[in-house]
Amino acid sequence: MSKKLIILDRDGVINHDSDAYIKSPQEWIPIKGSLEAISRLNKAGYLIAIATNQSGIGRGYYDLVSLKAMHQKMQNLLTPLGGRIDQIAFCPHLPDANCECRKPKAGMLTHIIKKLNIKPENTVMIGDTISDFQAATTAKIAFTLVKTGKGERTLRQAKLPKHLPVYTDLVTYVNQLLN
Repeated sequence: MSKKLIILDRDGVINHDSDAYIKSPQEWIPIKGSLEAISRLNKAGYLIAIATNQSGIGRGYYDLVSLKAMHQKMQNLLTPLGGRIDQIAFCPHLPDANCECRKPKAGMLTHIIKKLNIKPENTVMIGDTISDFQAATTAKIAFTLVKTGKGERTLRQAKLPKHLPVYTDLVTYVNQLLN
Protein backbone atom coordinates (compact mmCIF):
# COMPACT_ATOMS: atom_id res chain seq x y z
CA MET A 1 0.00 0.00 0.00
CA SER A 2 1.37 3.40 -0.89
CA LYS A 3 1.70 5.97 1.84
CA LYS A 4 -1.06 8.52 2.33
CA LEU A 5 -0.62 12.09 3.52
CA ILE A 6 -2.99 14.53 5.11
CA ILE A 7 -1.86 18.15 5.14
CA LEU A 8 -3.61 20.26 7.76
CA ASP A 9 -3.89 23.99 8.00
CA ARG A 10 -3.07 24.84 11.62
CA ASP A 11 -5.09 27.78 12.95
CA GLY A 12 -8.79 26.99 12.73
CA VAL A 13 -8.30 23.29 11.96
CA ILE A 14 -6.11 21.97 14.80
CA ASN A 15 -6.27 24.90 17.20
CA HIS A 16 -8.64 27.79 17.81
CA ASP A 17 -7.96 30.73 15.50
CA SER A 18 -8.02 34.43 16.27
CA ASP A 19 -8.22 37.47 14.01
CA ALA A 20 -5.66 38.95 16.44
CA TYR A 21 -3.25 36.05 15.62
CA ILE A 22 -2.07 33.19 17.79
CA LYS A 23 1.12 34.67 19.24
CA SER A 24 2.25 32.36 22.06
CA PRO A 25 2.01 28.80 23.37
CA GLN A 26 -0.52 30.08 25.93
CA GLU A 27 -2.79 31.29 23.10
CA TRP A 28 -2.35 28.02 21.18
CA ILE A 29 -5.42 26.04 22.34
CA PRO A 30 -6.41 22.84 20.53
CA ILE A 31 -9.93 22.49 19.17
CA LYS A 32 -11.73 19.78 21.16
CA GLY A 33 -10.83 16.35 19.77
CA SER A 34 -8.41 17.58 17.09
CA LEU A 35 -5.27 16.09 18.66
CA GLU A 36 -7.01 12.75 19.25
CA ALA A 37 -8.12 12.82 15.60
CA ILE A 38 -4.52 13.35 14.46
CA SER A 39 -3.41 10.44 16.66
CA ARG A 40 -6.08 8.21 15.12
CA LEU A 41 -4.85 9.14 11.63
CA ASN A 42 -1.25 8.33 12.65
CA LYS A 43 -2.34 4.94 14.01
CA ALA A 44 -4.23 4.25 10.77
CA GLY A 45 -0.97 4.76 8.85
CA TYR A 46 -1.37 8.32 7.59
CA LEU A 47 1.48 10.80 7.52
CA ILE A 48 0.42 14.17 8.90
CA ALA A 49 1.86 17.52 7.86
CA ILE A 50 0.98 21.13 8.59
CA ALA A 51 1.07 23.99 6.09
CA THR A 52 0.42 27.29 7.85
CA ASN A 53 0.67 30.95 6.91
CA GLN A 54 2.29 32.74 9.85
CA SER A 55 2.48 36.37 8.72
CA GLY A 56 2.39 37.38 12.40
CA ILE A 57 6.16 36.81 12.26
CA GLY A 58 6.56 39.24 9.36
CA ARG A 59 4.28 41.69 11.16
CA GLY A 60 6.46 41.50 14.29
CA TYR A 61 3.67 40.10 16.53
CA TYR A 62 5.82 37.09 17.54
CA ASP A 63 9.12 35.51 16.55
CA LEU A 64 10.45 32.14 15.36
CA VAL A 65 11.18 31.11 18.97
CA SER A 66 7.50 31.61 19.87
CA LEU A 67 6.35 29.72 16.76
CA LYS A 68 8.69 26.86 17.61
CA ALA A 69 7.33 26.84 21.20
CA MET A 70 3.74 26.64 19.88
CA HIS A 71 4.66 23.68 17.68
CA GLN A 72 6.53 22.04 20.56
CA LYS A 73 3.41 22.40 22.74
CA MET A 74 1.37 20.70 20.01
CA GLN A 75 3.86 17.82 19.74
CA ASN A 76 4.01 17.51 23.55
CA LEU A 77 0.20 17.22 23.70
CA LEU A 78 0.15 14.70 20.82
CA THR A 79 2.84 12.37 22.19
CA PRO A 80 0.84 10.85 25.08
CA LEU A 81 -2.00 10.24 22.61
CA GLY A 82 0.34 8.30 20.31
CA GLY A 83 0.23 11.06 17.72
CA ARG A 84 2.82 13.08 15.85
CA ILE A 85 3.25 15.63 13.08
CA ASP A 86 5.62 14.35 10.40
CA GLN A 87 6.35 17.70 8.78
CA ILE A 88 5.60 21.35 9.50
CA ALA A 89 5.91 24.02 6.82
CA PHE A 90 5.17 27.67 7.53
CA CYS A 91 5.30 30.94 5.66
CA PRO A 92 6.50 33.89 7.79
CA HIS A 93 6.02 36.43 4.99
CA LEU A 94 3.55 39.27 4.67
CA PRO A 95 0.77 38.89 2.06
CA ASP A 96 2.37 41.46 -0.28
CA ALA A 97 5.78 39.71 -0.28
CA ASN A 98 4.67 37.66 -3.31
CA CYS A 99 6.64 34.64 -2.05
CA GLU A 100 6.02 31.15 -3.38
CA CYS A 101 5.29 29.65 0.05
CA ARG A 102 2.32 31.72 1.20
CA LYS A 103 -1.07 30.16 0.57
CA PRO A 104 -2.97 30.58 -1.79
CA LYS A 105 0.22 29.63 -3.68
CA ALA A 106 1.14 25.95 -3.47
CA GLY A 107 4.82 26.19 -2.47
CA MET A 108 4.42 24.80 1.05
CA LEU A 109 2.23 21.94 -0.17
CA THR A 110 4.53 20.89 -3.01
CA HIS A 111 7.53 21.12 -0.64
CA ILE A 112 5.83 18.81 1.89
CA ILE A 113 4.76 16.32 -0.80
CA LYS A 114 8.30 16.20 -2.22
CA LYS A 115 10.02 15.99 1.16
CA LEU A 116 7.79 13.14 2.37
CA ASN A 117 7.95 11.45 -1.07
CA ILE A 118 4.17 11.12 -1.46
CA LYS A 119 2.19 11.14 -4.68
CA PRO A 120 -0.16 14.14 -4.99
CA GLU A 121 -3.05 11.72 -5.65
CA ASN A 122 -2.40 10.18 -2.21
CA THR A 123 -2.62 13.56 -0.49
CA VAL A 124 -5.53 15.51 0.99
CA MET A 125 -5.44 19.02 2.41
CA ILE A 126 -7.86 20.00 5.17
CA GLY A 127 -8.38 23.70 5.70
CA ASP A 128 -10.84 26.41 6.66
CA THR A 129 -10.14 29.20 4.15
CA ILE A 130 -10.39 29.92 0.44
CA SER A 131 -6.57 30.27 0.33
CA ASP A 132 -6.24 26.68 1.64
CA PHE A 133 -8.60 25.52 -1.13
CA GLN A 134 -6.71 27.51 -3.79
CA ALA A 135 -3.33 26.15 -2.67
CA ALA A 136 -4.62 22.56 -2.74
CA THR A 137 -6.14 23.10 -6.19
CA THR A 138 -2.87 24.53 -7.54
CA ALA A 139 -0.92 21.61 -6.01
CA LYS A 140 -3.41 19.23 -7.67
CA ILE A 141 -4.40 17.56 -4.41
CA ALA A 142 -7.82 16.83 -2.92
CA PHE A 143 -9.28 19.37 -0.51
CA THR A 144 -11.75 19.15 2.36
CA LEU A 145 -13.18 22.17 4.17
CA VAL A 146 -13.91 22.17 7.90
CA LYS A 147 -16.40 24.59 9.45
CA THR A 148 -14.16 25.40 12.42
CA GLY A 149 -11.96 28.50 12.40
CA LYS A 150 -12.92 30.60 9.37
CA GLY A 151 -14.72 27.67 7.72
CA GLU A 152 -18.29 28.93 8.23
CA ARG A 153 -17.30 32.36 6.88
CA THR A 154 -15.56 30.71 3.91
CA LEU A 155 -18.70 28.70 3.11
CA ARG A 156 -20.82 31.87 3.14
CA GLN A 157 -18.46 34.15 1.22
CA ALA A 158 -16.36 32.06 -1.15
CA LYS A 159 -17.29 30.58 -4.50
CA LEU A 160 -16.55 26.92 -3.86
CA PRO A 161 -17.37 23.89 -6.01
CA LYS A 162 -20.73 22.28 -5.18
CA HIS A 163 -19.14 18.84 -4.72
CA LEU A 164 -16.53 20.04 -2.19
CA PRO A 165 -16.44 17.82 0.93
CA VAL A 166 -17.37 19.86 4.02
CA TYR A 167 -17.19 18.60 7.60
CA THR A 168 -18.11 20.14 10.95
CA ASP A 169 -14.54 19.71 12.21
CA LEU A 170 -11.43 17.53 11.97
CA VAL A 171 -12.95 14.94 14.32
CA THR A 172 -16.02 14.47 12.08
CA TYR A 173 -13.77 14.13 9.01
CA VAL A 174 -11.58 11.52 10.70
CA ASN A 175 -14.61 9.57 11.98
CA GLN A 176 -16.00 9.44 8.44
CA LEU A 177 -12.63 8.50 6.90
CA LEU A 178 -11.75 5.72 9.35
CA ASN A 179 -15.21 4.18 9.89
